[in-house]
Parts: sequence; structure tokens; C-alpha cells
Amino acid sequence: MFISGFTIIKNAIINDYPIVEAVKSILPLVDEMIILVGDCSDDTLGLMELIGDPKIQIHHSVWNAALRSGGTALADETNKAFQLINPASDWAFYIQGDEVVHEQYHQVIRQACTQYKSDKRVQGLLFKYLHFYGTYDYVGDSRKWYSHEVRIIRNDKKISAYKDAQGFRRGEQKLNVKAIDAYIYHYGWVKDPTQMMKKRKHVSKLWDEDEALTDFLASPDYYDFNEFDSLEKFKGTHPAVMQKRIDQKHWHIELDTTKKHFSLKNKLLYQFEKLTGIRLFDFRNYKLLS
Repeated sequence: MFISGFTIIKNAIINDYPIVEAVKSILPLVDEMIILVGDCSDDTLGLMELIGDPKIQIHHSVWNAALRSGGTALADETNKAFQLINPASDWAFYIQGDEVVHEQYHQVIRQACTQYKSDKRVQGLLFKYLHFYGTYDYVGDSRKWYSHEVRIIRNDKKISAYKDAQGFRRGEQKLNVKAIDAYIYHYGWVKDPTQMMKKRKHVSKLWDEDEALTDFLASPDYYDFNEFDSLEKFKGTHPAVMQKRIDQKHWHIELDTTKKHFSLKNKLLYQFEKLTGIRLFDFRNYKLLS
């Protein structure tokens, strides 16, 4: 069995992406790691080269500035990276620049890849998600955070990234996937308030420009982390590759997890999910195989 890893990255230093940790977190699972580095305003290339693992293959790309609608530039780059993987690969493991896999799930992931390798019905593997917010101590637990997404896909070049590369499809068809008992740790919302706002402004330029975006770009470089609907305290452990970054955290935020900011409809749906574990009316960009 041959597994390829692939990712895209641009301006990792400017936006403080944990891309080094993301790559290192899946290196033990893959036989090669494709990193597609965009046209950067910083030394992201040097950062990737410092990882120094023989599995890594670094490629270069220029992002298409015309692809601003719905973040499609991200999908375009993801598709470019997917095309670069070894044709002999059975699976392709996609990791985004702010996502990390805990080492405690490595065995589960590899077992799933082995189990479904010959079952051609299975086009992808579905992961659960933890979305960290503000600091490494809080996770979003409301419906605004997607709870699952496909991160391992079969090496079928008819599969491509969907919309802003959150997930994948085969043509217009949703992928048939198997759920696995493993989490992706998403750290995209963990930054100091100034860096968080700067990153949001930078990334927002990948979407269509309108009056609201213009006003947003002109707002102060400080993000108010109190603007959440629901959080809970994280009680688990973080991936080992994240420990240095966690130790170097230089900001302090205390958030009141007892405060909930819901419409009546979302409050009822939230309470139902907490009681049953079922998320009603949730959009699924995949078809779950039994």
C-alpha cells in the first residue's frame, strides 16, 4: 500500500500557519509528501525546506489572482497538488496548513487505509473535527463549525477539490466514504488578536470584493474573540508536534463557556444535538457508506 500526502501553502510566516506541524503530523503515515508552495511574500519556501525529510517533494506554483469567487483559488491549488502525487499511490492524504493529526490516531488511520484499499466503493475516508478557538483551551461546539470532512481520498484523478477545498467531489457527485474514528485538529482560529485579524484580512482577499469586504479591510487590526456563539473547554491532549508552539503562546484570553448566543432555532438544534449526538439538517458534502 502506498499513501501520498499533499498540501498547499502560501505566506505561512505572514499568516502564522502551523504548516510545519501539519506536515510533520502525517509524515509517519505517508510514503511521499507533496508540498505545493505558492508565490509568497515571505520565506515560506525556506520554512518548508527546513523540515528536511526525504519524503518531502516541494513544488512551486503561482496562484491565479482571477479566481476570487468563493475561494476557488484554494481548490485550484489543491487540484494542482493532487495531480503531482505518485500515480502508483492507493490513497492521497490531504492536510491543510492549519490542520494537524494527533499521533494517537495514526494506527486507526493506517488500519482504515489497509481495510478499504481493495473496496473500490470507498472513495474517501471521513474524519471528525475539533475546531480550536482563541487559545488551545477552547473548541467550538456549535453548528457553525463543520463536524466532519473527507481528508483521505482514493488516487482517482476524476476526484477534485470542491468550492474552497473544504472537501472533494468526483465530477458533480459526492464521494462515497467510510467514517473513521480519528480527528483532525483545526487551529486556524488560534492566534493572538492582532495576528488573527491580519490573517483574516489577508485570506479574505481570496473571495469576491464588495463594499462589506472593503469596510472589513479598513477595520482595526484586532479580533474580538468574544464574538462566539458557543464554546467548551478542551480536556484532551494536543498532538506532540504542537507542543513547542503551545509553549510559545504569548497571549492570554479567558472566554466564558457558559454564555451561549443562539437564535431560538439554533438553540433548540444545539440542545437536541447535545442530548442525542445527532446533528439535524446538516449539510454533508459526502455520502456515508454503511
